[in-house]
Parts: sequence; C-alpha cells; structure tokens
Amino acid sequence: MKKRIAILGSTGSIGTQALDVVREHPAEFTVEVLTGGDNADLLIKQAVEFQPNMVVVGNESLYSKVSEALAGYDIKVYAGAKAIEDVVETGTVDLVLMAIMGFAALRPTFKAIDAGKNLAIANKETFVVAGEIMVEKAGRSKTGIIPVDSEHSAIFQCLAGEYGNPVEKIYLTASGGPFRGKSVDFLKTVKASQALRHPNWDMGAKITIDSATMMNKGFEMIEAKWLFGLQPHQIDVLVHPQSIVHSMVQFEDGSLKAQMGLPDMKLPIQYAMAYPQRLKNNFERMDFAGFSNLTFEQPDRKVFRSLVLAEEAMKRGGNSPCIVNAANEVAVAAFLKDKIGFMQIPELIEYALQNIEYIKNPSEDDYFSTDEKTRIKVSEQIN
Repeated sequence: MKKRIAILGSTGSIGTQALDVVREHPAEFTVEVLTGGDNADLLIKQAVEFQPNMVVVGNESLYSKVSEALAGYDIKVYAGAKAIEDVVETGTVDLVLMAIMGFAALRPTFKAIDAGKNLAIANKETFVVAGEIMVEKAGRSKTGIIPVDSEHSAIFQCLAGEYGNPVEKIYLTASGGPFRGKSVDFLKTVKASQALRHPNWDMGAKITIDSATMMNKGFEMIEAKWLFGLQPHQIDVLVHPQSIVHSMVQFEDGSLKAQMGLPDMKLPIQYAMAYPQRLKNNFERMDFAGFSNLTFEQPDRKVFRSLVLAEEAMKRGGNSPCIVNAANEVAVAAFLKDKIGFMQIPELIEYALQNIEYIKNPSEDDYFSTDEKTRIKVSEQIN
C-alpha cells in the first residue's frame, strides 16, 4: 500500500528533493498534500505533475492564480497559514514531511503531532524553540518523529538496534562552512554572496548562512537534546570538512558508531519517508578510494560566536533558545539584504538575550509571545 505524504514546503530545497524521491519510487509513495509559500509557479507545476488531493499556497494574494491554474484538475486549493495548519489533520495523510523553514513551522507541527500524524521533520527551529513541548505532545499522541537533517538522521540510524544501551556522547559533524579557518577581521567584511557558497551542501539561503555562522550546528545541538533525550554535556560538535561522516554515537563501553555517505540530502529524506524500510535507489555511491583523508577538528568558538550563544541557550533552557532563534532569523534576513555585516549577526543575538525577558518554564503562548517581542526588538536595533 502506498504511503500517502503531505509535503509542507514543497517548493523549497527539502521539498523539491522529497519530490525527487517520490519520482524515483512511484510504487511506494503518493502525494496527498502540497504546500508552498510565494513560489506559485513551481507549486502549480508540482500539483499538475503529482495530482495531490489538496494544495495550499501560504501567500493568500496568490490564491486566485493557483486556483485558476488548477481549475481543470480534481485538486482542492486553499490559502493562508491557517489552511496549512488544517491540512495536516487530513485523515488520508500517513506521513507529514515538515520542510517549512523557520518559526513558521511551529503551529502546523503542533497540529500534526496533536492529530497523531507520523512526522518526518527537516525543520530544526521547532525543536530549538519548543523542544520540551514537542516531546510531551509526541508522547501523548504516540506520534513517531523521524529526523531529516543529515546529522540527526545519522544519530537516529546509529541508535537503531541499540535500545537499552546507554549513550555516553554524540558527535555532530560540521563541514565548517565557507569560512572555516578565517579570522574575525576577515569575517567583518564578507558579503552574502560569499557566505552563500557552501563547499559541500546545496541548501536554501537561510540554512546556508546559518552554516556559515555555525548557528546551524548550535541549533542541531539543541534539537539533539530533545530528539534523543540527552543532557548538554553529552553533545559535542566536530568540524569534518569532507562531510562524509554525518555524525557519531559513543556508547558507555567506548564503542563508536558512525553513519557515512556522500553529502546528498535525498538520502536522509528517503530514509525518513520510507522508514522503517530502506529502498533501493540510483544515488551516487561512496568510493572510499577517492577519500584518502577524513579529518576532524574542534570548531573555533572564538570566531564563531553564534555557536557559543546557542550552546549557552541550550544550557540555560526556558525561552532562551526561542530568543536565539527569533533574533537569528531577523539578523540573517537583514544580512541577506546587506543591511548588516556578517559579524553583527551574533551581536544582535547576544543583544536579544540580554534584553528579552527570560522565562524559565514557558507555556505554549509564551513561545509565540517571546518570538514576537524578540523580532520587534532586534528589528528596531537594526533600523
């Protein structure tokens, strides 16, 4: 029986690659729901090809364009953020692939979990912002959460078959991004075009900048804490420029398990969509003879302050990670528009941590309030 997939964020990097997986395995998957934001043309093209039951365009001003283009097809068309939340509850959906980036994914993620939908999640911000509530909700609804990030997918795969064997430590690997080995003085002058040149991975603009600042790795540490029930001291980061070892788990006996492969996001996407099966594919295979050196080093925390701020937020807990996430989203957006310099990104995050009220035990409403207040405060500081 085909697995019926809802792809939220189908026009983004993860979403388009997920559809590549569906193309390769038409006997295994069918697309039930597609949602997109502003790229109406691509959303229409995807809908015509995959014939989902429902399509949602997040930008309500594009509703007429999408609905008119799909008028001749048996496809229901909706618009707006509320519609994206509602479609995840559809009874004909077996798996929700959360490929919406940023804080915008929080409400539809909550809805999917409350509806008991299995969730393949590529959005790390939801765990960063509200990991504790996510875990509680998933436990109550018995929702299966499968990570799509290559690092968390690697940890997930390394833990397979190890139930009951305590984890001593996990190592999340980082490529180091385009500025590995650079000084603070160098980074003060870099432009967005330079930061967007990732050496190994093809990703969206926001996550590519997060990789360049290493905030991406800080977020992954927070996400790993909640996904795998770990304490901060059990989570470490290693810079691995070749991006072949995607992460490692060290057990109490000192044994290490690593998941390896070429840097191709379609592999963890396919693994999450097909879980617990492994499906044959035609992706490029690893040739060990072509990699004579696999190297590892500690990240330079004096240069990459965003990583340090994320680590501090993880240890502090409460709404601190929410503050960091909101400040980072605003700062990265400003950097991409050349409104601020690269090294001002961590400065603005630190400013937010110092100026937004700390809440030790935030409620669900507190997360949304903290996010809004942080965005306003950081935007005012930029302007």
